[in-house]
Amino acid sequence: MNSPAPFAADKPIRFHHCDPAGIVFYPQYFVLFNELVEDWFNEGLGIDFARFHAVDRLGIPMAHVDCDFLSPSAMGEVLHFRIAVTKIGKTSLTLAVDAATKEEVRVRATLTVVLVSLDSRRPVPVTSDLRAKLERFVVPLIDPRVRPA
Repeated sequence: MNSPAPFAADKPIRFHHCDPAGIVFYPQYFVLFNELVEDWFNEGLGIDFARFHAVDRLGIPMAHVDCDFLSPSAMGEVLHFRIAVTKIGKTSLTLAVDAATKEEVRVRATLTVVLVSLDSRRPVPVTSDLRAKLERFVVPLIDPRVRPA
């Protein structure tokens, strides 16, 4: 069995991510974080994100975000995003996210998401099956000094 490790995905910075100054407009990072979570579900956890919502009627909205914008990113750059689970609670997860070029970390965030029923809009417990999948991505912290290869 592999050691727990962050899920990683490269994301190009596109025109629609940028403001008139030519850098990522900071709310767009939250869109990119959500895309990363969706990629992680589909590719890392093996859970079809669309089915999770439409059929299973579950969601994982953000309940809390702590974010540091460390350096600007510009259109045409490709950022290497990483996501790791730092805590699995009864109904919530704490996720560490960062995005970097080969030279520097540009943004770092801690996201708290809650597993909710889309029908009742109330938190629901993390199932043992989901917990087992999440545990493959539990790491204490993402080391900000480690750069993408």
